[in-house]
Amino acid sequence: MRREANQDLDAARRSALGQFMTPASIASLMASMFELEASDIRLLDAGAGVGSLTAAFVAEACRRATPPRSIAVTAFEVEPAMLARLRVVLDDCEREASAAGVRFADRVSACDFVQSASAMLDTGLFGADARPCFNGAILNPPYRKIHSASRERSLLRAAGIETSNLYAAFVALAIRLLEPGGELVAITPRSFCNGPYFKPFRQLLLREMALLRVHLFETRDRAFAEDAVLQENVIFHAKKGAPRGRVALSTSAAPDARVRVRTLPHDAVVNPCDPNAFIHLAVSDGDEHHSATIQALPCTLPDLGIQVSTGRVVDFRAREFLRKEPGRRTVPLIYPAHFDAGFVSWPRLDGRKPNALADVDATADLMVMSGTYVLTKRFTSKEERRRVVAAVYDPGRLTDDTGRVGFENHVNYFHANGGGLPKLVARGLATYLNSSLVDRYFRQFNGHTQVNAADLRSLRYPSLEALRAMGRRIGASFPDQAGVDEIVEAALPYARNDSAR
Repeated sequence: MRREANQDLDAARRSALGQFMTPASIASLMASMFELEASDIRLLDAGAGVGSLTAAFVAEACRRATPPRSIAVTAFEVEPAMLARLRVVLDDCEREASAAGVRFADRVSACDFVQSASAMLDTGLFGADARPCFNGAILNPPYRKIHSASRERSLLRAAGIETSNLYAAFVALAIRLLEPGGELVAITPRSFCNGPYFKPFRQLLLREMALLRVHLFETRDRAFAEDAVLQENVIFHAKKGAPRGRVALSTSAAPDARVRVRTLPHDAVVNPCDPNAFIHLAVSDGDEHHSATIQALPCTLPDLGIQVSTGRVVDFRAREFLRKEPGRRTVPLIYPAHFDAGFVSWPRLDGRKPNALADVDATADLMVMSGTYVLTKRFTSKEERRRVVAAVYDPGRLTDDTGRVGFENHVNYFHANGGGLPKLVARGLATYLNSSLVDRYFRQFNGHTQVNAADLRSLRYPSLEALRAMGRRIGASFPDQAGVDEIVEAALPYARNDSAR
């Protein structure tokens, strides 16, 4: 039925809805996470599709040694192509529940969930007694960005929810509609675990709920393989108002493959001292070692007197000032394409990107003073070996130093109060950022290919002395990955973890 429903929705329509149907194996895994302590279950299934999640939940509940007394399902689904099949599945659920001695009721709403849930939460209009309370919610929400000026965004703000993606909006609304002790299981992109855009959502999630379990897939394309979805997904189980104890972190190669589970204290997953509330998923002993190593480093960027910013040149806005080749009255313009094995190689006349920015009054604010900077890519390809890719911009390696330089917006740059860094510090910093230690730690909370300046600010760093020691070992070229890691381990002996190699 899932495949038939997918066939009824062409690719353009699915993209517009941000909707991907839940495979049976994932639905079963999600349903198995519920504790099901209530005798009378009131289940919310927002974005129900053909009812795969509800069907799995009912099957799981009816199989329990002590099944619930009743299950009442409220299913939201706006796509007409889904509704007839959803009705068939819910009728099957009623028969299965009846056979197990469980009373079953359902209500299907063909209304927009954001609009309906926002109205439910508007106690000023409907009164506190009109707010429905669910004690269970199971979700595979749609994945789609929400424009800041959209009607959806206005409704969410009125409900006290700030987010830029529909999946986070669905989860946030479901959390608000749960009663104390209510359970939530959702499958979503992993992108909410870090970054500034999802900070309000993380704060709401962690304020209202206690994480009980998070499940990750070892390869990003296995969760929705039939739909060719390459998003890195997680399943998480949380309970409203529960005490924060231990969190089970589980992994599997595929939804129906053998599951490996380890548990960590809640504070090891979300550091209570982290103002950004990043969610760290250390799924192995090696991951836990890398996390402990990074957290033990002595410095933040302010401690080092270093800042990180995003490149000022947004090329489509400065198109008239871009030049393919450097010339009179131009300055170097640096893109990620200029990164070359740890250093910036400029110009790259054989590439597709411009190499220069016109040096005129209109571009003066887009430049920084020439100096030694450490740059990182803001976006890496899914095939890139490391999530953080750093390079040193050294004006001494350029054929012509014009006194200023432009960094394109797909680049983050480390600087000291707007100017360059000491060369040894810069080389050591780039070495540290390019290490396997940083990569493995970064992947614990970064589930996508974007590296924001805020993510880099959240890291802890070696001391200036250790950075200089690393920098002294970098000559005219950077070593390979094993060489980089050896330099970092020599400067930070406690970073070594042979068992994780």
